[in-house]
Amino acid sequence: MTWTLIIGDRTYSSWSLRGWLLFEAFDFPVKVRQYPMYSDALAAALRAVPSGSNLVPQMVAEDGRAVWDTLAMAETLAEDHPQMWPADAGQRARARSMVAEVHSGFTALRGACGMNLRHVYDGFAPSDAVRRDLARVESLWAGADGWLFDAYSIADVFFAPIATRIVTYGLPVSQRARDYVQRHLDHGPLRRWRAMGLAENFVQPGYDLDLSRGPWPGERIPAEAVASGTPVNQTCPYSGAPVRPDALARIDGRIIGFCNPFCRDKSVADPGAWPGLQPLLR
Repeated sequence: MTWTLIIGDRTYSSWSLRGWLLFEAFDFPVKVRQYPMYSDALAAALRAVPSGSNLVPQMVAEDGRAVWDTLAMAETLAEDHPQMWPADAGQRARARSMVAEVHSGFTALRGACGMNLRHVYDGFAPSDAVRRDLARVESLWAGADGWLFDAYSIADVFFAPIATRIVTYGLPVSQRARDYVQRHLDHGPLRRWRAMGLAENFVQPGYDLDLSRGPWPGERIPAEAVASGTPVNQTCPYSGAPVRPDALARIDGRIIGFCNPFCRDKSVADPGAWPGLQPLLR
C-alpha cells in the first residue's frame, strides 16, 4: 500500500522531516503533498483529511484512513515493517523511550533553536536551559557507535532534526556527539530533503536570526543553473521525461538537463545527494 503524506516547509518543519524520513529512510513508497506552513492551501488540504487535526505531518491510506502525529505514524508503519525498531527487546524498549522523550521533551532546545536548514549561525549563545537539554541529548547518544542502535531506526529519525539544530546554531557538544551529527549530515535522505527545501527557496517570516552566517558543512560540487547550453542527456535523470530548455544546470563542468526547474534546483543545491544523477557526473 502507498500512503499519501502531507507535509509543511522542508526547510523549517522538523515534524514534517520526521514524517518523511519514516518513509524515505526505509525506502517505502509514498506520495508527498507539500504546502507552505500557515498557508490557506495547507489548511484546505488538512480539512479534507478525516483526522480533525490541523497539524503536519499526516498520512492518509488509499482506503481513506488517516494517521496523524509522528509517534502514531511510526508505530503504524512498524506494524508492517518491524525492522524499523531494533530487533533486541531491551534495545527496542530503550529506542521507544528515547523517541517518546524527543516527542514530548527538549522544549528549551526546540523553542530557542527552531529547525532552519538554510543557515549556519555564528555567535548564537545557548541559555542554561538549552545547555541542560543538550546534556540530556548527549547522555542518550553516549552509547552510539554509528547509528543509535547499529542499524538506522525510528530513534534516528526522531533525533535527525536535533542533529541539524546543533549544526545550524553551532551548539556546544562533544566530539562523539559531533560524529553522530555528521552521520546525519552525510545521510542521503536528509541531504535530499534539505536540497529540496533549498530548491523551494521559501523563506518563512520570523525564522531567520540576525546573526552572521557560515556555509553548511558538506561536500562542495560546483553547480549552478544556466540559461543555455547543450546537455549531455536528453531525458531527466529522475522522471525520464524530456529535458526542458528552461531547466539546465552546469554541474561539475557538465551541462545537464532536467524536466522542470525544481529538479534542476534540487540538483544544484546538492548534486551528490541524488543517486539518479551520479551516472551523468562520471
